[in-house]
Amino acid sequence: MAQDAPSPPPHPSAEERVRRLEQILQAAALLNSTLNLQMLLQRLMDTATRLTQTEASSILMVDRKTGELRFEAATGIKSDELQAIRVPLEGSVAGWVLQHGQPLAISDTSRDARFYRGVDEQTHFHTRSILAAPLVSRGIAIGVLEVLNKVGDAPFTDEDVETMTWLASQAAIALENARAFRQADLVSDVVHELRTPLTSIVGYSKMLLITEDLDPALQRQFLETIHREATRMGNLVNDILELSRLESGRIRIAREPVALNAVVEEAAALLGQQARDKGLDLRLHLPTPSPTVLGDAQRLRQVFLNLLSNAIKYNRPGGWVAVRVEERPEGSVAVAVQDSGKGIAREHLPRLFEKFFRVDDEEVPKGSGLGLAIARQIVEAHGGRIEVESELGQGSTFTVVLPVAPAQ
Repeated sequence: MAQDAPSPPPHPSAEERVRRLEQILQAAALLNSTLNLQMLLQRLMDTATRLTQTEASSILMVDRKTGELRFEAATGIKSDELQAIRVPLEGSVAGWVLQHGQPLAISDTSRDARFYRGVDEQTHFHTRSILAAPLVSRGIAIGVLEVLNKVGDAPFTDEDVETMTWLASQAAIALENARAFRQADLVSDVVHELRTPLTSIVGYSKMLLITEDLDPALQRQFLETIHREATRMGNLVNDILELSRLESGRIRIAREPVALNAVVEEAAALLGQQARDKGLDLRLHLPTPSPTVLGDAQRLRQVFLNLLSNAIKYNRPGGWVAVRVEERPEGSVAVAVQDSGKGIAREHLPRLFEKFFRVDDEEVPKGSGLGLAIARQIVEAHGGRIEVESELGQGSTFTVVLPVAPAQ
């Protein structure tokens, strides 16, 4: 391990080493408790900063196309700004760690030529110190785990390096497992979901090809079916790609102040005509002033559009949809979308957010079955959650709970 600390800190006591070992074992259980890639990345960064007492953390992965390093996830830095940033292998700490296959600690980045200043220049983040460890899977370095700015500007200790080395080794295995699980699971689901529209397209197009002098009205019916199923396939593919990028962390979630009232009003305005066409009363209950969260306004609008669209689609003619925004005492804000629709059977509630799960309803055209799964990924990427309450014949309430932005 390379380090430039001027003087080593005192050795920890036996009690401190036992406590750190317990924390490491707890971290191991936490990392291995999920195959959700986005959640795994967040847990890894939170654990790394907590155990090393640092201000921020980031994970860089090797871009197989360019050979450069790109940010997979980061804390303490605006994630949306990191999306376009590439870190060179030469002249960077991450590149050095990747090429040498060993951790590197730098307590003063201003004095080390291996520190790449391009990221700080583009994000306006000030990196004072850095500790990085390689992510190695099956003998191949696939990325780098970094922590930045030791609290109090103390030098990194040997225990910090041991912790990061261990975390990186566990993380590499967990990341590969999560990616393999996601790919295998997704391929199976995609094949199953594409089979039905593809069968219709092939069948009706074949009828058009082999049937001479087909009645024009029937011919138009066949063509409309082919167009409808092809459109359904296109929407399905788009949703699959969206969910895949969200699960892999390739979609960057902005971290900017967002006034929730405005986002809810925009979503309601976009779907207002759809509600009026069905004779629904769309009601908004918004507090003054508007609660503010740190997040991505576009992605949050996407969530509320999905929930409102479902509330309208599965409602009864002449019913109502109510959206209520309210702050909660524990430092969070809740956005509840309630409808007067048919409701959902209790046994279906645990599966609502699963990929491709749909509640059978012959009166409503089938969607991709991915809308709620995408919504949940976006909300969880904001550090929030989605709750649902429903009973048959009593309507449904979907509630998005998000942490309130800290006071400036």
